[in-house]
Amino acid sequence: MVLDPTKHADWEIAQEAESRMKTVYQIGEELGLEKEELLPYGHYVAKLDYRRILDRLGDKPDGKYVDVTAITPTPLGEGKSTSAMGLVEGLGKRNKSVIGAIRQPSGGPTMNIKGSAAGGGLAQCIPLNEFSLGLTGDINAIMNAHNLGMVALTSRMQHEANYTDEQLAKRNLKRLDIHPKKVEFRWIIDFCAQALRNITIGIGGKSDGFTMQSSFGIAVSSEIMAILAVATDLADMRRRIGKIVVAYDKQDRPITTADLEVDGAMTAWMVQAINPNLMQTIEGQPVLVHAGPFANIAIGQSSVIADRVGLKLADYNVTESGFGADIGFEKFWNLKCRYSGNKPNCAVVVATIRALKCHGGAPIPIPGKPMPQEYKSENVAWVEAGTQNLLHHIQTVKKAGINPVVCINAFYTDTDNEIKAVRRLCEDAGARVAVSKHWELGGEGALEFADAVIDACEEPNDFKFLYELDTPLEKRIELIAKEVYGADGVSYSADAAAKLKRLSADPDMATMGTCMVKTHLSLSHDPKVKGVPKGWTLPVSDILTYKGAGFVVPVAGAISLMPGTGSDPAYRRVDVDLESGRVTGVF
Repeated sequence: MVLDPTKHADWEIAQEAESRMKTVYQIGEELGLEKEELLPYGHYVAKLDYRRILDRLGDKPDGKYVDVTAITPTPLGEGKSTSAMGLVEGLGKRNKSVIGAIRQPSGGPTMNIKGSAAGGGLAQCIPLNEFSLGLTGDINAIMNAHNLGMVALTSRMQHEANYTDEQLAKRNLKRLDIHPKKVEFRWIIDFCAQALRNITIGIGGKSDGFTMQSSFGIAVSSEIMAILAVATDLADMRRRIGKIVVAYDKQDRPITTADLEVDGAMTAWMVQAINPNLMQTIEGQPVLVHAGPFANIAIGQSSVIADRVGLKLADYNVTESGFGADIGFEKFWNLKCRYSGNKPNCAVVVATIRALKCHGGAPIPIPGKPMPQEYKSENVAWVEAGTQNLLHHIQTVKKAGINPVVCINAFYTDTDNEIKAVRRLCEDAGARVAVSKHWELGGEGALEFADAVIDACEEPNDFKFLYELDTPLEKRIELIAKEVYGADGVSYSADAAAKLKRLSADPDMATMGTCMVKTHLSLSHDPKVKGVPKGWTLPVSDILTYKGAGFVVPVAGAISLMPGTGSDPAYRRVDVDLESGRVTGVF
């Protein structure tokens, strides 16, 4: 079968490539892994014993560290995961020792509209079905750990309502006096289930729980998922899980999982999940898949542990940050690199002609509906106008002290004039530019892209954070809003202003990063506003505290931690071949 992305669906390409993929034993041998460091889950997926690897290779110099980010995406996405896989394949074609590091997909988008985030065309991570449908169970472990914390909280509230202090003491319990209207925790499930956004629990008698309002979030929004992304080892994970604030008492003091004495059991669910998963591109290069937090509501990065392992095992470690550089790269820059201590050698900003047209005035495409006719013909004026969004993200990367590589993620429908316009404007802004056809041609189509990254990695940079941890919280938020988003300033709701005042006086603030929550579809808080908006103020409606992950989380605009499933979801096209047992239709 000749693989042709213009004729074959991603799952068909993946299925054919899987017929000749390497075993994890072969990949492990190529990486120089010792037998005990490889923990197979079948023949084509494995976990890696990160502790053994890092103990053995601790003195080995790190490889080059490359982050892949993007312009502000359209609702259809701009091929960032595809470009990350294409870069890994291109570096492989240049005979470089390379490893990828990406996030595990959530079942919500996989069964809804966005797909599984394995890449696309001839630049994918395989085996696709295993990647998309649970992998080695990390997200299940997160759900069990998280929901056990919720069980501990709600059952404690029930028992404190039913028993006197003396009765609690006989059970070796002390009254925590949890305020039923100040519960921070919620249940989680790994689907887009809007019907569970607001629920009532504990209906029935006194043995049926404590009656109160509650809710569900999607699993990848869990603080435990964020902890998996930033933890440096099991001891660090255990410490962080014990600091999760689940509620406040009636004196407004925080109640943690450690107060509920559930933090050890929650960590027990995560012992295997802390090990990264080993997979491969369709051209056989190794890929580490670990953690899966969204970037608009969480940190949006694969794990620190996966990067530490990748930097020891290969000469190039290519990781990916969620959504545009205003969200994913900003959190890579100021959170992930701060926690890991790793300094990037290069950052890639991915753009498509389609997205640039959208930012330049073309109609906004709607997932599940035909692409507007305006995208099917050349329009250099729209592309030039939309490139202002790309130039904004180039400047964001430069503020981190890095000269970026722009990857034009090219499609066969793009015209030479459109591509030349983007190249000219970006080179005038001082960025390297590479046209890459990895979606259509795989690694052979990514050679210019790979060469640009190799050159950029040899260039010294002056990497620096946007803020230091002793910078006051209000100033941090202002810096991100102005320097990264392009806002004129920040406004606060009354509730957010009160929390800002309280948090600013908290000595723990000096150890916590700032993880903004904002729409990914615009530089502003309004998803309908494209391009580079001017003359606007960022409205902060709330400020959450994730002490376990180590984040203060300002919330800008209307963001839900539980997405909804659309009217034409992907699950309508997923099925099983009853003869082979192979899943079909996942994309």
